[in-house]
Amino acid sequence: MERTFRQQLFFLVLCLSVLKGDSRYIEDNEISREDLYSFLNSELKRGLPEELIYHRPLRCLDMIAVEGQFTFTAERPQLNCAAFFIAEPDEVISVDFGSVDIDCQGGDFIKVFDGWVMKGEKFPSSQDHPLPVYERYVDYCSSGSLRAVRSSQNVAMVFFRIHNAGSSFTLTMKKLINPFPCNIISQTPEGSFTMVIPQQHRNCSFSIIYPVEIQISEFSLGHRSSFPKRTMPGCTGSGDFVEVLGGNGLDTSKMLPVADFCYSFTGPSNMKIGCDNTVVRMISSGKFVNRVSFSYQSLDPQELQRLKQNSVEDFCFND
Repeated sequence: MERTFRQQLFFLVLCLSVLKGDSRYIEDNEISREDLYSFLNSELKRGLPEELIYHRPLRCLDMIAVEGQFTFTAERPQLNCAAFFIAEPDEVISVDFGSVDIDCQGGDFIKVFDGWVMKGEKFPSSQDHPLPVYERYVDYCSSGSLRAVRSSQNVAMVFFRIHNAGSSFTLTMKKLINPFPCNIISQTPEGSFTMVIPQQHRNCSFSIIYPVEIQISEFSLGHRSSFPKRTMPGCTGSGDFVEVLGGNGLDTSKMLPVADFCYSFTGPSNMKIGCDNTVVRMISSGKFVNRVSFSYQSLDPQELQRLKQNSVEDFCFND
């Protein structure tokens, strides 16, 4: 658990069973951690004039956090490839395919997934995404063509399989503003966010893929503001509540509850969670305009070691 920020993100992309050999989508390749972190450097985006489009090759396993045009050209058969796309919390992703030269009849494919998949776990989970899983995949070969495909949240993926050397395709990634973000993966181990669900019957999660200390500063549940905050299990029957989850995978339905909040309050409420993934999840019945504000920062190695010795946090450290 004693990992630096760079090691943690590298762990997410490459070590969370992606390169363990038990994923049918991803294979070992030569991508370096320096490449991954350079893609996540927002200074690159800010340094490019708006009239210029960022271009670079797409790798068999890739992480893309900047807008631009990316071309994959197979030098040999590449049978288990994926590109992970991530934007800012208040953005969604648009993937637009340009020239595509693959052999669909020969078993090649390109599929866009609305979310992320790792070790069979999906984000957002099936409980939190508005579409059934099969509708979250868009297949180039089945549709005959793919123009722009838009994600529902700030992450998306492209799976592809290419059998013949020389086959290629080009895609363009753009970011679009999302006025009411729902289901988010944070790019950084520290920050703050306010999640608002405007009278919609839906569940929204904010995933922080690092061990963190989190502070919930405000939870507003419609007009229900005269009750004290509650931080023990038992909110599921209320219809509207916020829960904090901890775990080591992506799927929120497989994570364990740390705390829940049934009633409006003005904080702060602080928690230290030593899991690889910490999630703030809001469940909304659609009867109220629900709002939760929180901030988070990474835990230092000494604090992680202390939590590891605490029996309350044991579930975060078990394989």
